[in-house]
Amino acid sequence: MTELRHRGAKDTDPTLQQQPSEDKGSDGELKVEKDGVSDSESKVDSGVPEVPVPADDTPEVLNKALSGLSSRWKNWWVRGILTLAMISFFFFIIYLGPMVLMMIVLCVQIKCFQEIITIGYSVYHSYHLPWFRTLSWYFLLCVNYFFYGETVTDYFFTLVQREEPLRILSKYHRFISFALYLTGFCMFVLSLVKKHYRLQFYMFGWTHVTLLIVVTQSHLIIHNLFEGMIWFIVPISCVICNDIMAYMFGFFFGRTPLIKLSPKKTWEGFIGGFFATIVFGIMLSYVMAGCRYFVCPVEFNNDSNSFQVDCEPPELFQLQDYALPGILESVTGWTTVRLYPFQIHSIALSSFASIVGPFGGFFASGFKRAFKIKDFANTIPGHGGIMDRFDCQYLMATFVNVYIASFIRGPNPSKVIQQLLALRVDQQLHIFNSLKAHLTEKGLLPALEEATA
Repeated sequence: MTELRHRGAKDTDPTLQQQPSEDKGSDGELKVEKDGVSDSESKVDSGVPEVPVPADDTPEVLNKALSGLSSRWKNWWVRGILTLAMISFFFFIIYLGPMVLMMIVLCVQIKCFQEIITIGYSVYHSYHLPWFRTLSWYFLLCVNYFFYGETVTDYFFTLVQREEPLRILSKYHRFISFALYLTGFCMFVLSLVKKHYRLQFYMFGWTHVTLLIVVTQSHLIIHNLFEGMIWFIVPISCVICNDIMAYMFGFFFGRTPLIKLSPKKTWEGFIGGFFATIVFGIMLSYVMAGCRYFVCPVEFNNDSNSFQVDCEPPELFQLQDYALPGILESVTGWTTVRLYPFQIHSIALSSFASIVGPFGGFFASGFKRAFKIKDFANTIPGHGGIMDRFDCQYLMATFVNVYIASFIRGPNPSKVIQQLLALRVDQQLHIFNSLKAHLTEKGLLPALEEATA
């Protein structure tokens, strides 16, 4: 306790240090006991904690090769080389298929969670908060069990119904998830220690906000992936393109600061990145919309016990003729143009990635400024941590999921059939008779019977 008082006194207001010694005595003890707030907590409230700055981990080969360049151009080359390496890796995992993509999303999620939680631990590690890191990872496990259990039930329904243990886990999935979370909640309450209450509740909130940002968004990314890999690849690629082109335009032409949170961001980079991303999104959509591998929903094949990507492309991914406005017709001389309907939707995706998406980066910049750190980690030389590269992706994932639900996705017959098969036989017969009566009333059932006769 004496050590904590001694540390806390260094960061307190100088005016408080000039008070008589009597005030530091009985009044200080009374302040400690009141509401369970200790001097150590006063330290946290009175100043901004600092996080240790990660050391430069640029590979020695690059350091030697770029030693003759200025720091500005050295950073430019390091970022460029590592960006090309990451893009190449991105293409490789796309080639490996949707299951590998889903595993990569899970790994990225865990790494992002670890980086944010580590910042919290680095700030408050001197207080030895009991069970903080253990409970943080436990809550991550609980939330992932809940979300991935829902996904397995949706997309592996036939496999779940076939295996008795999985069927039981699926039936009581939400209760099990709640019981797991409740166990963690009780563990947190039992770990509360007098004089550290405020810090412990602060870190409890820190963990839950991190789970909300990281785990929920990664779950939405996986749902977008199962709608068709094009809904996964195009939005992510648009964010990557906007990040690269905004950096390029800002590096070479940037003069006007854009926002105080990110002093290096410029209006020239923001505007140049916007138009470049729109063009990139339209072109990439045209290339991918003609390939079934990218446009078909990812479905589980019960016969082969594997995922398959094969279907008759829906109307959204079939070329159609569109009449050009008079102004464009006079300029180009064309009356119509053949496009995939998805290309029109890609303009909305590209616009969001260029206009609203960067605010995810600004949010991350504000977070890093609050804790006086440059990057979330030093995982990728020249780029920082994984979270530094995915701060905009999470915001984009939510938009894509909402966009699909609002403008694209209709009722899914296969999921309706899955739900019907899970009912009792008498319930299935009731639904069958109701549907038969409805079709007969509409005059559709006789026509269907004649067609099948």
